[in-house]
Amino acid sequence: MAEIIEMKNAGFSAQDRKIVQGVTTDFSTGKTTAIVGPSGSGKSTVLKLSAGLLVPDQGEVLYNGKNIALMNRSDNLEYRRDSAFVFQDSALWANQELFQILELPLRIHFPEMNKKERANRIKEVTAEVGYRKDLYIRPARLSMGEQKLIAFARAMLCKPALLYLDEWTESLDETSAERLINIVKRKQKENTTIIFVCHDMRIIKDLADYVVVVVDGKAVFQATKDIVVNDPELNNYLRMGMAL
Repeated sequence: MAEIIEMKNAGFSAQDRKIVQGVTTDFSTGKTTAIVGPSGSGKSTVLKLSAGLLVPDQGEVLYNGKNIALMNRSDNLEYRRDSAFVFQDSALWANQELFQILELPLRIHFPEMNKKERANRIKEVTAEVGYRKDLYIRPARLSMGEQKLIAFARAMLCKPALLYLDEWTESLDETSAERLINIVKRKQKENTTIIFVCHDMRIIKDLADYVVVVVDGKAVFQATKDIVVNDPELNNYLRMGMAL
């Protein structure tokens, strides 16, 4: 099976401290991979490296064989259109209204769309995630859960073939979390490649095809979910920092 994302000896440091080191792993096209491990182990950094949001200070990250950090403008724009990232803290612009935040990806990646088409697409995705309040307010007026819904809606706008999710159900009530999980399941049926960080064992068991375990900034092992769940020793790794 073809690997859409390959990490080769990737490392990242901040403030003279190694956060991630020597990570070599890959993510298969059309499959879902959970990145798990103890709190502070570097899971989110590995996810951001794999998405090209952080540039490794050692090694490389490839998208369909191309080094993301070295892509030309055209290739990078195509990659950004085909991929989407949901941040753990939502990462919504504080000085923009929600509609502006959601409209920007459509303006960049689909310049042929007119204002009405953009508005209809925004209405479609916000309804899908369960957000039905005012779009002409700023994020500060939303709860953390509502901000997460808008962040998830933003990720869905361009119908990504590659989806990165960082603790995307945090701060959500059970009904909203289940709604987003069902959207992820629909994306799986559409052959979307999904890479996610999660501490909830139930979600991992429900969604993941593969599991990558990160401990102390290193990818300790990668295996199919069934192997990890059914092997007692590997299962102990999986349970580190997990909600059961």
